[in-house]
Amino acid sequence: MTAYEPPGDPGAGTDPGPAGYDAVVLAGGAARRLGGADKPGLRVGGRALLDRVLTACAGARTTVVVADVRPTARPVTWAREDPPGGGPLAALAAGLRHTTAEHVLVVSADLPFLAGPTVGRLLSALAAGDADGVLLTDADGRDQPLVAAYRASALRRELAALARDRAGRGGRAAGAQLTGLPLRRLTGALRLTRVPDAVASFDCDTWDDLATARARIREHGHVLDEWISAAKDELGIDLDVDTGILLDLARDAAHGVARPAAPLTTFLVGYAAGRAGGGPEAVAETARRAAALAQRWAEEAADTGPAPERGKPDVAPDATTDTRPDA
Repeated sequence: MTAYEPPGDPGAGTDPGPAGYDAVVLAGGAARRLGGADKPGLRVGGRALLDRVLTACAGARTTVVVADVRPTARPVTWAREDPPGGGPLAALAAGLRHTTAEHVLVVSADLPFLAGPTVGRLLSALAAGDADGVLLTDADGRDQPLVAAYRASALRRELAALARDRAGRGGRAAGAQLTGLPLRRLTGALRLTRVPDAVASFDCDTWDDLATARARIREHGHVLDEWISAAKDELGIDLDVDTGILLDLARDAAHGVARPAAPLTTFLVGYAAGRAGGGPEAVAETARRAAALAQRWAEEAADTGPAPERGKPDVAPDATTDTRPDA
């Protein structure tokens, strides 16, 4: 895996055009290499892997999660293959039935570093070319068909062909023809474009993978972006602001007033911006005013006034000398 890069604004750059896109998230695997653990619910940076993926595809018109229903950070449409545990092709077909967009993002639920800009690159490349799909390749150059954008019509065409072929051989009952088939049976029939991305394609298949992901998001220079994204998800905030403004304000309040003034001031700025209607502009304007106040406070503390004239007492201009005998 290459050096980690911050995730950027969740959902940024994900719109390939006026038609938009749908997303299908496969989250129902057995996680055998994790001893059967609930992989989508495992946390990286305080957020479940599934929620991290859902944040990355927040720009989707419809998001379908193929798995048993569970709490998620944002509303989704739920689907399940029949029978459950039928494998990725059966799960994909089940999810695809709930989509209507021509472009469909297909991802697994174990991608800790998938982010909006990467989703946007996949969708833009799909819209700009004539391929059936655009997928990522990992650090070893291997195809990652579950980090990809596809034309829904191509997926439906090939899935139907595979189901007909299975049914014609009499191997499966109706509705289960795709059960157990590997993904390569589908991707091998599609015209695909490949985009190398060792970071976004990194998935958590083992406990070592999970430990690597948890360590990388705490690397210096990235932990703050991760924390802000996690906090916004936890608090249900869909607001992208210039965090540099808030950090500068916190620094000015800490240095010009007192260290505890930093968190209290940023809290007050958030409260005031919310009362003003919210939005990045309200936060920026409120932060600017608070920063100006902190600057005036600091200047006042440093201002000792003009030096008194040599030989004259340091008294108020209208003061008179007390000439009483006992003075």
